[in-house]
This record gives sequence, C-alpha cells and structure tokens, in this order.
Amino acid sequence: MLRLDLNADLVQRARASASKIADSFSWLFEDYSSVSIERTVLRLMGIDGALKDGEPLPNVVCDHLKSKQALNRGASWFVANAMHNTGLSAQEVAEKVGSGELDLTALPVKDNSRVLAILDKVSTDALAHITKQRKHRDAQFEEYGARRIPAIYVIVATGNIYEDVVQAKAAAREGADIIAVIRSTAQSLLDYVPYGATTVGFGGTYATQENFRIMRAGLDEVSQEIKRYISLTNYASGLCMPEIAAMGALERLDLMLNDAMYGILFRDINPKRTLLDQYFSRMINAYAGIEIQTGEDNYLTTSDAIEKAYTVTASQLINEQFAYKSGIKPQKMGLGHAHEIDPELENSFTFELAHALLTKELFPDAPVKYMPPTKFASGNVFKTHLMDAMFNFIGQLTGQGVQLLGMMTEAIHTPHLADRSLAIENAQYLFKAVKDLNANLCLAPGSFINERANSVLAEATSFLEAVAEEGLLKAMARGDFADIKRPENGGKGLEGVFLKDSSYINPFLIKFKTELELQ
Repeated sequence: MLRLDLNADLVQRARASASKIADSFSWLFEDYSSVSIERTVLRLMGIDGALKDGEPLPNVVCDHLKSKQALNRGASWFVANAMHNTGLSAQEVAEKVGSGELDLTALPVKDNSRVLAILDKVSTDALAHITKQRKHRDAQFEEYGARRIPAIYVIVATGNIYEDVVQAKAAAREGADIIAVIRSTAQSLLDYVPYGATTVGFGGTYATQENFRIMRAGLDEVSQEIKRYISLTNYASGLCMPEIAAMGALERLDLMLNDAMYGILFRDINPKRTLLDQYFSRMINAYAGIEIQTGEDNYLTTSDAIEKAYTVTASQLINEQFAYKSGIKPQKMGLGHAHEIDPELENSFTFELAHALLTKELFPDAPVKYMPPTKFASGNVFKTHLMDAMFNFIGQLTGQGVQLLGMMTEAIHTPHLADRSLAIENAQYLFKAVKDLNANLCLAPGSFINERANSVLAEATSFLEAVAEEGLLKAMARGDFADIKRPENGGKGLEGVFLKDSSYINPFLIKFKTELELQ
C-alpha cells in the first residue's frame, strides 16, 4: 500500500499541542454567549419569519432584550416566561414583541419551575425533529448504498434557488454525489439570516431556511429517481454561523462548511465571536449527524503552498481538537486541504502527493475534503482541465473523502452545465482508471515523498508548540496563519459577545452536553 513512514513522536506532540490550544478557550465557551447563539436558540424553539421591513423575528427578540440589558440571562428564558404568562407559542410571543405589544422584561415570574418545564418541552420537541431528519438520512444511505470514496462534490451558484435546483438535479444525473449551493457574496458579514426563498444573489444564492428546504426537496426527488442519495451542503460560517447550522439541521442538510478560524482570517470577523459561535454550531452539527468541512484550502490562496504547507496541517489539527470539544467524531470531520502548488514548479505533482498523503494519514477516519487547483487556473481551459485531472488522480490514489471538482472555465466565468458535465466525466474516468493502483504501490524508504511529509509535519509540530505556549489569539494577531493579521479585539461582531450572568440558561446547550457526552 502507498503509505508514509511518519514520525509517530511528531504526530503525538502535534496533537498534544493542538489539544492544549483548544482547551485554552474553555473560559470563553463556558462563560460567554453571543447574539447569534441566542438567535439560534430562538430558531430552535420555533421562532421564524420577519417583519415587513425584512428584519427576522429572532433578531427582533434578541435586540429587544439587549436594549433592556436582559440578554445575559438568555433569550430562551424570557420567551418561555412569556409563554407561561400568556399561553402563547414561542412564535406568537415573537410576533407580539415585533409589533410592540409585548415587553418580555415587564412580565412577572409566576413559577420558574414551570418556565423551565416549558423550555424542556420545546427543546425536546426540536431535537426530536432533528433526530428524525438524521434517521431519514441514515435510512436513505442504507437503502441506496454508502457514498462513494472519493465523493464527487460539485457547486451550483446561480443566485436563483429554483435555477439552482435545476442545475443540481442535472449534476446528480451526471454522477455528482454532493451538491454545494454557494452562498451569495458577503452573506457571511450579515448579522441576520434573510427570510424566505430568494431568486437574486451575487456570486451565489442566499442561505435561508426556505432555500434549504427547496433544495433538499429537489435532491430528494432526484435521489429517488436515480436510486442514489444526493447530499447537500451549505455554509455554516460568518456572523450567523450557529443559526445556519440550526437551519441545516432542521432541513436535513448533510454537510456544512464549518471552520473554527476561517471567518477570522478571511472575513475579518472578531476572533472571540467566531470561536464562540463555532463551538455551539458544531454541537448542532454533531447532534444532527452533519459532516463539517473546514477551510484550510484558503490558506494557500494567500500563502505559498510549499513554504506554508505546515500551516494547513497545523490548522487541521486545531480544527480537529475544537471539533472534539463540540462532540464531533472523526467520521464527520471533513478537514480541508488543496492542490494549489504552482504547476510550473518541477515535481509539483510529487510535492502535492506528499501533502495529500500526509493529510489522509494524519486523519484516516475523516472524510477529508480535497480542493482543486484554482489559484493557477487560467484562460487556457485545456491546461486547467489537465490540472484538474492530475488533482483527480491524487484524490483517488490517496483515498480522499470528498473531491471538490475543478472546472476548466474556473478563471473565466461561472461554470455552465456543460462545464460541470465535463468535470464529472473527468473525475469518473480517473477514479475508474486508477481505482486499485494504491494497493500496488509503495514508497521507497527515505524517498522524497516520505521526507517531504515528515518535514511538513515537523514544521507544523514546532509551530503548534509555539502557538500553544504563546496563545492562539496572539499568533493570529501577528499574522502567523495565512499571513493575515487579526487582533483579538478587532474585526466585526465583538459587540455581539457577552458575559452570561449566574441565571443564564440555554436548554439546547445543556442537552447537547449531556447527549453528546461532553464535559
């Protein structure tokens, strides 16, 4: 078998340092909440919809409580207390707040035990629905068979959810296993989730619960038609990270882009806000059986893929440890990396093979997400198509979990249906042609590939040990990740982070910690 001879001591040291880094944020996870987490709790309690001006009701309720300096107790308690006082549902309470008819902080506390009982019931009902969706997914895979390895992952991004469905169904019939609906440009910077179906987007389609429902229904139809379960993914990231995770859990998305540091580095979202939100969002994903996907591939768009390869490995190990803290198992960790080495470099394929093997062997149980060459794609569609073929070759040879297909027109325009069809044909040909090649190859002792993989691992280990000693926040402020400087108190969204008071309650957090066996 094609396997590396990795230095076991380095692997152990690297993981120990990554674990120390994740553990150092216990104070944040235990003592703080955010407006996005509170809005997520309200959505899980059944609050949806928006005012006439488009402001979502979860935002309306949280802003109301924040204006009264009452959010520190947790939004769910005030809504449940209002339900107890009025006999209204959570949705009806939110609508009364939105119309200005109800002040949640002015209601008496008649029986706190009854308020807690209401919270227990609504949270139990919501989690029962999510469990039903998870079991339905499992049943579909049992009926139609497990997802292929590597899974063929393709993108739709028209801006119109109804046109996205047409393109997604076409891609599934061509052979795609996973459909990713690209999110509208800059939605990650909106501190609210738009409501309803959308037909206009910029570089993608808005992530809304109704759009999730529409696409899931369309993929269920084509799954039944072709007798193969087609998975759906979107982006649980940005200022509404946990809200989108909750929407995905409710509507049975199967994968979610959900990175611990991506929003900090590439969207300039405050580090504390991002790390806090990812903790709760990943609990939702873990409970729903949703596979997370991380974004280490983005590091190589701003850094050199050879000089900074170690930052990809380091980030993967940090993402792994943060995911563990939220209850996600290795089988649901789609840790990311990318084929982004300059194709003009001599032995570029050999370098890339070493990196791909390193990732796969460090995370053998993970459905690793492998990203195509895009940084060096050009108007020469034939060369880009060839680069994609080399990428597909490595994906099959090294057993990557998810192969995000490259498109030959990547550098020219948003791919057309024909471009996607050619990309799928390319991958299917390579996957079949070299299907069992791995079992017939081995690496020579002391080979370049072995030496390169261990060199990257050694650099990642030293880097992680330094970060663990100094602190992740200081390392990001200095620009150690992706050559981008992100100060601890900078970026967007810090004002949405708050210290919980002694009476704070989040019924879902309590249940997740119990049911996911978290300490």
